[in-house]
Amino acid sequence: MVEQQPSVIELQVQKIGQLFDSFDPMPFREKDLDRRAEDYIVGWARELPRKRPIRILVHMPACEASGDHARMLAPAVERYFSYRADVLSKELKELFRVGRYSLGIGLVVLAVCMLGGGIVARAPWSGEFGALFNEGLVILGWVANWRPIEIFLYDWWPIVRHRNVLKRLAKAEIIIVANA
Repeated sequence: MVEQQPSVIELQVQKIGQLFDSFDPMPFREKDLDRRAEDYIVGWARELPRKRPIRILVHMPACEASGDHARMLAPAVERYFSYRADVLSKELKELFRVGRYSLGIGLVVLAVCMLGGGIVARAPWSGEFGALFNEGLVILGWVANWRPIEIFLYDWWPIVRHRNVLKRLAKAEIIIVANA
């Protein structure tokens, strides 16, 4: 199998610290990426072909490229994007849990509404009001299932797509380019 050429994302910084959140008290290799840097990298990664690996070129002055932080840059970026992908996996799991509970409740509400509506519609005293009440209850039952249906049909796709981008970024090759 022929190895594909990686797609490239390029960054220009004066100091490696620009890539990381300055308020984060953790050691350098465990710091969070700066929100703007993350948005820039993720934004570019979303536009790249999905099947190709990613290479991130970080341009910086030679004095920065030769420091200790430069050697820790690749593991720090990998750790950060892996962590963010794990967080999204947990959010996805929680979304499906909420969807299952919502679906259970929605199906119970639908069954009660259909049974109640059928009883009222068949009652000899109900007349036109009974048919109207029956239809209203059936609609209420289906509306109670709106959210779980929305979760299982639509809401999970963007989370999976974003998680996959973050997983690709965690595997990205980081290359430091020293400027003269």
